[in-house]
Amino acid sequence: MTTERDRRFPRSVFGRGSEADVRFSLANERTFLAWTRTALALIAGGVALEALALDMYAPLRLAASLVLIVAGIVLPIIAWFEWALVERRMREGRPLPHPPTGIVLAAAVVASGILVLLAILR
Repeated sequence: MTTERDRRFPRSVFGRGSEADVRFSLANERTFLAWTRTALALIAGGVALEALALDMYAPLRLAASLVLIVAGIVLPIIAWFEWALVERRMREGRPLPHPPTGIVLAAAVVASGILVLLAILR
């Protein structure tokens, strides 16, 4: 007989440990969704930066746009793995890991900011 636990996706998360407190599980999901919204904003910013064709040095402007767009593509993937890891740890009663998503976001914002600054100054 198939149980509710067997039908939940991904099994690598929900097939372990015991059911986590629903408040924490939902907070973990909201965090994942917040990272996804942030990624969407990065993509929109990268597209807007290039589409507006501001009076900047074009190769650096394009590079800044690409940094933002690539970060927007990569961030939800990292956030998904982070969500799964946190959910597994909660289900197993283990300490939560240090999340890498903030570092990825900070690096992308700093890199694109430097590129835009250089594009303006050039």
